[in-house]
Amino acid sequence: MQTKKINIFDTTLRDGEQVPGCKLNTKEKIQLALALEELGVDIIEAGFPISSPGDFTSVEEIAKVIKHSTVCGLSRAVEKDIQAAGEALKFAKRPRIHTGIGTSDTHIKAKFKASREEILGRAIQAVKWAKAYVDDVEFYAEDAGRTDNEYLARVIEAVIKAGATVVNIPDTTGYCLPHQYGEKIAYLVNNVPNIDKATISCHCHNDLGLATANSITGVIAGAGQIECTINGLGERAGNTSLEEVVMVMKQHAYLGFYTNIKTQKLNPISRLVSETMRMPVQPNKAIVGSNAFAHSSGIHQDGFLKDNSTYEIIKPEDVGADGSKIVLTARSGRSALAHRFQKIGFSFTRNDIDILYQQFLIVADRKKEVKDEDLQEMANEHLAANRKEEKAHIL
Repeated sequence: MQTKKINIFDTTLRDGEQVPGCKLNTKEKIQLALALEELGVDIIEAGFPISSPGDFTSVEEIAKVIKHSTVCGLSRAVEKDIQAAGEALKFAKRPRIHTGIGTSDTHIKAKFKASREEILGRAIQAVKWAKAYVDDVEFYAEDAGRTDNEYLARVIEAVIKAGATVVNIPDTTGYCLPHQYGEKIAYLVNNVPNIDKATISCHCHNDLGLATANSITGVIAGAGQIECTINGLGERAGNTSLEEVVMVMKQHAYLGFYTNIKTQKLNPISRLVSETMRMPVQPNKAIVGSNAFAHSSGIHQDGFLKDNSTYEIIKPEDVGADGSKIVLTARSGRSALAHRFQKIGFSFTRNDIDILYQQFLIVADRKKEVKDEDLQEMANEHLAANRKEEKAHIL
């Protein structure tokens, strides 16, 4: 039941690079951009051209090598910003300028010291400037999550009329609860007369750990694009995680959404981004963490060994993971111990496992994890003791 394509807009090279210590050079950016295109990303936000000569060059060079994905450059609602983005994207086969301005009263008063009408005028002007360089213009209403819905609808209607093809509704501070964000998207769908002329985009931050939930709620409410990063990298607590939203939509196929992402490449690109950006992935990270398919509880291990669907809703190979792992700890049971012994070449009887299990618990209480070399030593000692006993019995 794949009825609606959801575009995946990846901003690893822009918002992801804003993480302290994750700065990339042009060569690294090109390598990751090519990997993102191979993954099936629809839009690659390559950088913020006006921010530095290096970023301008990176966007320009990425624009030259990307053949299928749209290449996007960020700008503020400032003419020089938009000019720089347009120039950096001149070699792109599918260029997009992403421009916008803060629309919440907090931003309007504290940041811009302006009025709502002045911000509305600047938003319209920014889209018109961008339209002079590219046909595909995305407008972001920064801090839309805390923007009054009626005013937000006025801004969105005006920028679409000015030529915006995509309207980005960012939950910039990660403030919204899922139902609030979904209601905001639904409000725009129902109250912006020309909303059918543009794609609504979700750009959610993870300050409260709700970025994935908000993005999924957004597409259910009518959005057609999700902005995200590999491994959930991004400003502060990060952005929506690409691998999470893609797999949520794939696992919940009844929702009727699909993407072009080749999910078998998710773990390989996660490792590539982690190594290139020098940012480790937390072990318990959904989909791509080292423990995502690891089982250490005896109850879980027993169920998994009988039928892996008891404790795994995703097959490791579907996301390019190395495979499921049975990790032996003091919480593991006899079935897991027998399984691991079998994997290293020992087929013990139930009676043998009962004896070995008592020895295993002593080792497990001493160590955080029992490794294959520990099992080998236990097996050798057990077999030696058996031979000694048999010899004594014969004599």
